[in-house]
Amino acid sequence: MRTGRSLRFRLFAYAALVVAAALLVTGFSLSALFARHLERRVGQELDTHLNQITGGLRMDANSVLSLGREPVDPRFQSVFGGLYWQIDDATAGTQLRSRSLWDTFLEVPVDELRPGETHVHDTAGPLASELLVHETMVLLSAPDGDHRLRISVAIDRAEISALSTGFSRDLAPVLLILGGVLLLGFLFQIGEGLKPVYRVLSGVSAIRSGDSKRLDADGVPREVAPLVEEVNALLDAQDLAISRARDRAANLAHGLKTPLSALAADIERLRAKGDTQIANDIAELAQRMRRHMERELARARLRHGRSHDKTPLKPIVDGILRALKRTPAGEELDLVCGVSAELTVPVDPDDLHELIGNLAENAVRFARSRVTVEAERTSSATLIRISDDGPGLDPAGIASALRSDRRLDQSDLGAGLGLAISGDVVDSFGGQLELGASPLGGLEARISIPLVSPPG
Repeated sequence: MRTGRSLRFRLFAYAALVVAAALLVTGFSLSALFARHLERRVGQELDTHLNQITGGLRMDANSVLSLGREPVDPRFQSVFGGLYWQIDDATAGTQLRSRSLWDTFLEVPVDELRPGETHVHDTAGPLASELLVHETMVLLSAPDGDHRLRISVAIDRAEISALSTGFSRDLAPVLLILGGVLLLGFLFQIGEGLKPVYRVLSGVSAIRSGDSKRLDADGVPREVAPLVEEVNALLDAQDLAISRARDRAANLAHGLKTPLSALAADIERLRAKGDTQIANDIAELAQRMRRHMERELARARLRHGRSHDKTPLKPIVDGILRALKRTPAGEELDLVCGVSAELTVPVDPDDLHELIGNLAENAVRFARSRVTVEAERTSSATLIRISDDGPGLDPAGIASALRSDRRLDQSDLGAGLGLAISGDVVDSFGGQLELGASPLGGLEARISIPLVSPPG
């Protein structure tokens, strides 16, 4: 079976796709949320620096602006340290900058900024960096009047990106572990979900092997219960159809028995009148009709597929040998049953009797002194061997018998019919019938009955 046709594989593949998609969405979403949270947190830090700078602004008697207390973060003191501040005195046209800006300045956009408002911008910074800028406008009293001061604090976005990247890198193994746990959970869930299906499959296999007659509906999930009910209904309908077919076969046999008996009487009357040739021709035709009728009736009696019951083999063989012992051909022979009492086969008793009876009857017909029926079980089948010490057949004769409608002796109509019916019975349950040399010196018929029937 191809993997792509496996329901377990398909469900697991769909689960893997869902988990992968969910983890990707989760990863991107968490990274985006962390970046937003980080930017807000950095914004709060920049606003704190703005407040510190605003609190440290001073105007001397000459209206010269100075910063009495600089922010304590060491990055402001490191050249291009990533954290910058700048104060533009729009009234006096002067500017104060942090040491970190060195010989550069912050290019803030020209926008309307009211006192007390805080604006957020992105702008270019030193060394082609990208900066996040928070700025505010304050009015500072001086001897020459109020001065409009634009205070800007900026941070290099590379620091924010590095933190976001680090978060994503740390998040990846956590998501992989979560994905593995989810896949294991899905695998367990799929296994539990498919258990009812495997239970139905096991039940069907038990029916085919003869261990059960119907599927057990107890404890079956509601979604699977209709399938179980339909299978059981199908089995009931099949048994009913088989029973009716067997009844029709029996009725047909009774319906044809009387005309054939009447025809036999007419044949005898023709012989009594001296019309021997015509009588013989009609007798041969009647015998052919009887032979074909018996074969088709035997086919009609065969069970469809495997039996629901295990049939003990030894009682069947003992009964057949006892019956053959009372026939003229068998009363002088040594008929031996070498079948153990515990051996069973999943074949209907009537079919099994038809199978072994015809082959044993053929063996008795050709045996000189002894016929044996033996059986053994292998790992995959039950082997039944029916041997005689008669003249046997050479390889060419065996091949011809198996090809020619399984006829053992063209001069004996009953022998050919018995082998043909036995072959039909064996075919009905997927077994094999072979002919070969017997250890007793004659012919041996070997029957292989599989323990597990083939699908179909």
